[in-house]
Amino acid sequence: MALDEYRRKRRFDVTSEPEGKSVGRGGKGARPAASKLAFVVQKHRATALHYDFRLQWRGVMLSWAVPKGPSLDPAKKRMAMPVEDHPIEYNKFEGIIPAGQYGGGTVMIWDRGTWTPEVSDVDAALAAGELKFSLAGEKLHGSWVLVRTGQRPGQKRAAWLLIKHRDEWATKDDVAEQAPRSVVSNRLLVEIARDEGGDMKRAADGDPPALLREILDQLDGDAPAARPARRRTGGRAGSAGKPASRAKSGGPATPRRRRTSSTRSRV
Repeated sequence: MALDEYRRKRRFDVTSEPEGKSVGRGGKGARPAASKLAFVVQKHRATALHYDFRLQWRGVMLSWAVPKGPSLDPAKKRMAMPVEDHPIEYNKFEGIIPAGQYGGGTVMIWDRGTWTPEVSDVDAALAAGELKFSLAGEKLHGSWVLVRTGQRPGQKRAAWLLIKHRDEWATKDDVAEQAPRSVVSNRLLVEIARDEGGDMKRAADGDPPALLREILDQLDGDAPAARPARRRTGGRAGSAGKPASRAKSGGPATPRRRRTSSTRSRV
């Protein structure tokens, strides 16, 4: 079955990842309606940062791990390692995979939308190792191709390359750097880890340093100004000659840092 490998690698009593409905990849036949084909790119800070690129086909999400993320520059060919098929329900997963579990770390829905094959037979194209398609997402658009390369020694599966075709959507802009936030929650990886109880330090490695500094600067700006130290004087003393005691509460409580809307603005 198509999801057997996916399920073998996970403990669903520990992780909140979806188990998915049972489905078989099936044989050849009429392709699904193009308008119903979903794609999703999930930014995933596990052992290392990578982007999981997924295309819906025959009831599952065909999946590749792209270490550097998609590039809008046709001159930059991104390595894409094929991984196990994922359930379609996984398209909605954003959160934390617990430490010690397969893929443990922080997951963000970085982009999503629909895809349309640019070939008449997707199965034949996949078998031949060259799938051309177009994307209609929130960050990724236009024509693309996945091309299989030769299998390297030690690799279980041959690597692929994810390449942007030259069209009106091609640009040298670094989309991963310029648009690092979730398309569903507008959060950075570090904010997802903070909100969901993940490893913030590790997650922050996948966020642009400039944005992290901006968040820290804003938090520092919200903090109250430091009060000048009191000078010690003889002052008023209690019956034993000691300074008068403070209130039972132990002094003023430390103010809680206030979250501002600007720290969550889309980039």
